[in-house]
Amino acid sequence: MSRDLNTEYQDTENRLYAYDFDYIHRDYMIKALSGQFRPGNALEMGCYHGEFTRKLLQVFDDVTVLEGASDLIEIARRNVADTRATFILGQFEDANLERHFDNIFLIHTLEHLSEPLPVLQKVREWLAPGGRLFIVVPNANAASRQIAVGMGLIDFNAAVTEGERKHGHRCTYSLDTLEHEALQAGFQVTQRGGILFKPMANFQFDAALRAGIIDQAFFDGCYKMGMKYPDLTASVYVVCEA
Repeated sequence: MSRDLNTEYQDTENRLYAYDFDYIHRDYMIKALSGQFRPGNALEMGCYHGEFTRKLLQVFDDVTVLEGASDLIEIARRNVADTRATFILGQFEDANLERHFDNIFLIHTLEHLSEPLPVLQKVREWLAPGGRLFIVVPNANAASRQIAVGMGLIDFNAAVTEGERKHGHRCTYSLDTLEHEALQAGFQVTQRGGILFKPMANFQFDAALRAGIIDQAFFDGCYKMGMKYPDLTASVYVVCEA
């Protein structure tokens, strides 16, 4: 089935594509992963508006961005406005990159792929010797999601909701299914974990922030909780080598 990637990132009546929580969450992704970064260059697969691209440019001087949505890549290019970033428009499945990369990032992207396995197998070929792949995905077992199941709002933890489907999600991973996907593609998983304990839905985090009920210290506490209880976090991740 053909997909229009320029419509999947649009906000819908009942669900924003990105909440304030999502932007805060990215800072904790960098915090969790940065100790595993390799020296050299980086490839980001999927960029949305370029917020994570800017964070990568604080670490790497050579960042390539591969994005399938023409609208998004232009927004990201304008927002990033940095000559150290190279933007390539193309579907992951069809892309033929001539370079190899020391660090490859799939940040809240894998769940959008209709056929992730062949893409991951291609990514494996793009890794430089000693390079690492970083995959972060929304967590099916997040505490907030399990509460929603208990409330009858979601059928089961790994269900793809209608709002998620409209935003291009094709799968909801847990830590074990994410690791299995990477292993099936031929990677070695060198590290796995969860980022940011998540007791509330994204919109509830945003409302609590605006009301002054929670602050940065609360997020720091959630990050530390996530290190103890990775299965209950907002996102799960694997670090992989070929």
